Amino acid sequence: MQDIQAQERIALQDVMLNYAAGVDDRDFDQYRACFTEDVSVIGMGPEPVNGLDNWMKFVRQALSKYASTQHMLGPQLAYINGENATTRTDVTALHVLDQGAAKTFTLWATYRSEMIKVQGQWKIQKHELIPRFSRQQD
Repeated sequence: MQDIQAQERIALQDVMLNYAAGVDDRDFDQYRACFTEDVSVIGMGPEPVNGLDNWMKFVRQALSKYASTQHMLGPQLAYINGENATTRTDVTALHVLDQGAAKTFTLWATYRSEMIKVQGQWKIQKHELIPRFSRQQD
C-alpha cells in the first residue's frame, strides 16, 4: 500500500514538473497534456479561464510578453482520495521581461490544484494561483 501511495505522489509531482518544464521550454504539447479538457483556472488573470482551448490561448498570449521564464517548484503536498487528489505546490517564477535590459518580474506563489485520473494519468482539472509576493527589477 505504501509503495502505491508513493508512486501516486511521484506521478502527481510529475504533472507539476511537466507543467513548469512545458511553460519554460515553450513546449505547448507537453504543457497541454497536464490538463483535462474541462479545466478551470483561477487567479492567473482578472477572470477565471474555463476549458483547455481557452486556457492554452490565454497562456500563449501571456508568455509572449516574456523573453524567458523559469518556474522553480518546492516540494508538493498531496492529498489523494482514490482517483482524485488535491495538491499544493509552492513556486518561485522568474520572468525575463526584456532580455537586453535584464528587466525581470519574480513571483512567489502557491499553486493549488485539483487533479483527477484520466485513463490512468493524473491531470489538472482545477488550478488556482495564490500570489504571495512579487517584485519587478529594472
